[in-house]
Amino acid sequence: MSSGTDLLILVVTLLVLVFSGVHIAISLGLTALLGLFLMTGDPHAMLSFASNTAYEALRDYVFAVIPLFLLMGEFLAKCGAASDLFALVNRLTRRLAGRLGVATVLANAVFAFITGVSIAAAAAFSKIAWPEMKRYGYERQFALGCIAGSACLGMLIPPSVLMIVWGVLTEMAIGKLFIAGIIPGLLVVTLYIGYILWVAKTQPHRVGEGVAPAPAAATASPAGGSTTPASTTDLADEPDLRTILWSTAGIIVLVLLVLGGIWFGFFTPTEGAGVGATLALLLAIARGMKPREMVQAIISVGRTSAPLLILLVTAQLYSRVLSMTGITGMAKDFFLQSGLSPYAILALMILVWFILGAIIDSISIILLTVPVFAPIAMALGFDPIAFAIIGILAIETGLLTPPFGILVFTVKAAVEGEPDLKNGEIFRGAVPYWICLLGAIGAIIAFPQIATWLPSLGDVVPK
Repeated sequence: MSSGTDLLILVVTLLVLVFSGVHIAISLGLTALLGLFLMTGDPHAMLSFASNTAYEALRDYVFAVIPLFLLMGEFLAKCGAASDLFALVNRLTRRLAGRLGVATVLANAVFAFITGVSIAAAAAFSKIAWPEMKRYGYERQFALGCIAGSACLGMLIPPSVLMIVWGVLTEMAIGKLFIAGIIPGLLVVTLYIGYILWVAKTQPHRVGEGVAPAPAAATASPAGGSTTPASTTDLADEPDLRTILWSTAGIIVLVLLVLGGIWFGFFTPTEGAGVGATLALLLAIARGMKPREMVQAIISVGRTSAPLLILLVTAQLYSRVLSMTGITGMAKDFFLQSGLSPYAILALMILVWFILGAIIDSISIILLTVPVFAPIAMALGFDPIAFAIIGILAIETGLLTPPFGILVFTVKAAVEGEPDLKNGEIFRGAVPYWICLLGAIGAIIAFPQIATWLPSLGDVVPK
């Protein structure tokens, strides 16, 4: 393809399909097929190239990492691990002002290590943390904003679906991306907790200080069965401490084994995901998970991972067509010859991610932009790992950005029944956490070592 008109046709076609509400996988696939037809003019050659690309993508060993990590998180989520994490952190922070907010952030951070999906965390902690915050007089906007904001950690702290998709598209080592997300994730956790403690000190009424707690309500246990009091703040209402400690210790050991094994090279990310899923199943069985619940977890993972795998197949086809048609090269030349500084170009990329985040979901943003942006960033001299973490953070803000803000919609759906609750109220409560994410982006731009230091240590560790 040599005509600039044909290149424009591809770009316009993709944008029209996406913004018309056509599913992103179909949009990418149709655009890629159009590009192949414009290049070859032969429908048979077009279909042959597309089928070969799909076959090569699906037989790739690394693709199994998505369903396996999702399965690990699903097993632990369904057996009540999230509730135990919240209860333990709540005990440890009992004397801290705003402790329920801090407990929500810390429990989400640990929970993020076992599930790479923020939506799962938002749904789980809406059921776990919100009843407690409500009982102890927390301002609704503050409480629900805290739950939505802290759920973002699931996409940054490994294992993250966004990191897996980024690694597949750019052919980067997924294990290195996992390790690179640890320190930035802890930085975001620190910023979140700092904000909560500041609110507790300057506006104590927002965290229920001076408000008498309401009676505890009964809620169903996470794994089903008998009901237990919703409170995890009164000792009498909490699960047995020994049970909580054993459950949390099992989760921590699992995380260390999986991430440590990947970091030290004992196994690949796919093998680590398999080890994690197996250990999570054993922990879930020890916690009393029934065969019916195991089947439900497997079916749930299938429903989640199948669309992701289809997305990745069409995204690889789209990425190859971009390279073959010269769109990637044209975009790179345009930015390099624009006279803008590398940081100005990076700022434009982040702005595009913010704007798209207000309209479409995070995975779609990666699929649309990374095949174009990543080569430009490499040409500008940005470290590929640091750029990946910056991009994931920037895209992550879309989870809290109106009007899409999928985490806000998830929280609202999970607390259905709250009188006069509007999406705008949760969006306003999540704004400080959105700002914290911006602060983390700025810190990594200024100090890329925040993202690159741990992966660089892995390079010198004996394999």
